[in-house]
Amino acid sequence: MGSSAFETAERLFLTIAELLADRLDISVAPHRTWNTFLSASTNFERYLRREVFPQVDSSLVLGLDEVDRLFAFDYASEVFGLFRSWHNLRALDPDGPWSRLTLAMAYATEAHLFITDLNQSPFNVGTRLILDDFTPQQTIELNKCYGSPIRDEAELARFRLLVGGHPYLSQRSLYEIARSGASLEEIDQQADQDEGIFGDHLKRILISLDRNQSLREELRNLIQQGVVPSKTSFYRLRSAGVLAGNSPSEAKPRCDLYRRYLNRNLL
Repeated sequence: MGSSAFETAERLFLTIAELLADRLDISVAPHRTWNTFLSASTNFERYLRREVFPQVDSSLVLGLDEVDRLFAFDYASEVFGLFRSWHNLRALDPDGPWSRLTLAMAYATEAHLFITDLNQSPFNVGTRLILDDFTPQQTIELNKCYGSPIRDEAELARFRLLVGGHPYLSQRSLYEIARSGASLEEIDQQADQDEGIFGDHLKRILISLDRNQSLREELRNLIQQGVVPSKTSFYRLRSAGVLAGNSPSEAKPRCDLYRRYLNRNLL
């Protein structure tokens, strides 16, 4: 979907509905049934219930990639609240049409940092599949998949320092090096810039931190002054994938890229 699809919740839901109608050959187009007197989420749910489920007898899997892009938008709670309601509908009516819908969401940044009302969160229900950080050996194997653009042990050590074992950051880096022929040195030099290859990912973290000044302040104090964060803040930030460590006293940024970017931007 293009960036215009994210302008409003209305536009987002309508775009997803139009894509569903096209892929599933639904005869009634969403824009012909959309009721301007109803909310965007109600319209989307009604379209699924009235038009999609009656024409699709089999199970339906709706896959959404990079849903952490939504954390930066004010309407995110409406979107995730709707997704949570579908889970509740499955539980309340296990034989109803909602039992045929499975929602699969992939995201690179943990939602614990951004969802404050757990009763409206789809991230604490259902089945969670967690992709742990890559080990050094797994990083080597991934590097081989891209034709071994990381050439020796020294470069591997520098690469691991930059992105740790972060799956998304590791894959994104290797893809860019293999695609463009850029050196690791060039990637490293621009990695923490807003215009760099990780810019969108880093800015989403910063925007979300701006919405919680307490977490932002504790993270700033840790990175810039070495102040140990509170237990609550530490576990939220670690669950969000921003910090690493086994306890608040061992807290540190998950990778050097995060340290550099947040140190520069948490003023």
